[in-house]
Amino acid sequence: MSENEKSRRIYLSSPTMHGEEQRFVAEAFDTNWVAPLGPNVNGFETEMAAYTGCGYAAALSAGTAAIHLGLKLLGVQRGDVVFVSSLTFSASCNPIVYEGAKPVFIDAEPDTWNMSPGALERAFEKYPNPKAVVVVHLYGTPAKLDEIMEICSRHQVPVLEDAAESLGSTYKGVYTGTFGRIGVYSFNGNKIITTSGGGMLVSKEEALVQEARVLSTQARDAARHYQHSKIGYNYRMSNVVAGIGRGQLLHMDAHKALKNKIYYRYKEAFADMDEISMNPMNPDGDANNWLSCITLKEGCRVTPTAVMDALEAENIESRPIWKPMNLQPVFADCDFFNHNADGISVGEDIFNRGLCLPSDIKNTDADMERIIGIIRGLF
Repeated sequence: MSENEKSRRIYLSSPTMHGEEQRFVAEAFDTNWVAPLGPNVNGFETEMAAYTGCGYAAALSAGTAAIHLGLKLLGVQRGDVVFVSSLTFSASCNPIVYEGAKPVFIDAEPDTWNMSPGALERAFEKYPNPKAVVVVHLYGTPAKLDEIMEICSRHQVPVLEDAAESLGSTYKGVYTGTFGRIGVYSFNGNKIITTSGGGMLVSKEEALVQEARVLSTQARDAARHYQHSKIGYNYRMSNVVAGIGRGQLLHMDAHKALKNKIYYRYKEAFADMDEISMNPMNPDGDANNWLSCITLKEGCRVTPTAVMDALEAENIESRPIWKPMNLQPVFADCDFFNHNADGISVGEDIFNRGLCLPSDIKNTDADMERIIGIIRGLF
C-alpha cells in the first residue's frame, strides 16, 4: 500500500456521486427551476413511490421535518403520549416535543436491536391510549414488524415508521417505510442515497400526503391573495436538491449491494473471534446494512473506545452506537420500558459494548483489509 493510500481519510459513510445527479441539477438551472418545487420534486416523489410501493410521497427539507409533519397528520397534540424507540438518533423523538407531546421510550430487543414487542406491550398496560407509535429500523435492519403492527392494530393506534436509515430494506419482501400509516425516509449526506439534505414523507393515503404538501408550503389557502387558515411550515424540498435525489435513486440497488458486501466482509473477518459480534440481521428481512456495527464481548479487555481510537490514529472514521434516548439528559423525566425484567436495558448494553465501523461504499478491498487488520491487531 502506498503512503498516499495510507494517509487518505477513510470515512464512516460519505456521499457517493455519479453522473446522473449533475444532469438533473443542470436541467433545473437551464430551466431556471431553482426555487422550491418544480419538475425534479415531482419526479423524485413519483420515482420514490414507484421504487418503494409506498403509494404517495412528499419531498421535504429533512427526515426530521417529515417526522414532524407525520405526527401532526396523526393528530398528535400537546399532552399526548407517543411511544418511540429508545435506541435511535434524537431526530426520531424531538418532533414529539415540538408538538408539546410526551415521548415514552421503548427499549430495543437483542434479535434486531429494534423496538421490543414485549416492552411495547408493557407500555400499553400503563398508557392504554397513546396517540401514535414511532418505530425505527436501526442502521437499516427491519424491526419485528409482524409483532409490532399486530400490537398497535389491536390497540387501534397508528404507526409512524421511521425508515430514515432503512431505505431499500425489506421485511418479508415489502419495503420498510410502507407498513405504517405514515413512513419517513432521510437523504442526509451519510445515508445510503443522499440529496445533501432532505427527506420524504410517504403513505398509502393520498389525502395525508396532500395535506403534508400543504403544511410544508406554509399552509397557504387556495386564494388569489395570501391567506392562511392554519399554521404551516417551510419544509418543502427544493427542485435542485430533488435533482440530486433523482440521480442517486438510479443507483439505489447498487449502493445496497455494496453496503451488504461490506457487512459480510466484516462478518467473515471476525467469524473466528468470540470477542466480536456483528449487529444482528432480521431473518424475515433484507437489510440495506447502511452501517455495519459490532459489539464486544462483555468483560473484553478491548473497549469500543480503544477500537475507535486505534482507527482514528490511522485516519479512519468510526463512531459510537447511538446513545439511547432514555439516557439523554434532555429526556431524563420521560418514562422508559425495559426489554429486560430487571437490570441494564438492551439498548444501554449495546451502547456500552458497541460501535459503528467504516461503511463507505467507496472502500476498496485494501481499505477493508486495513480496517480489519487494525481491529484484529488489538486482540
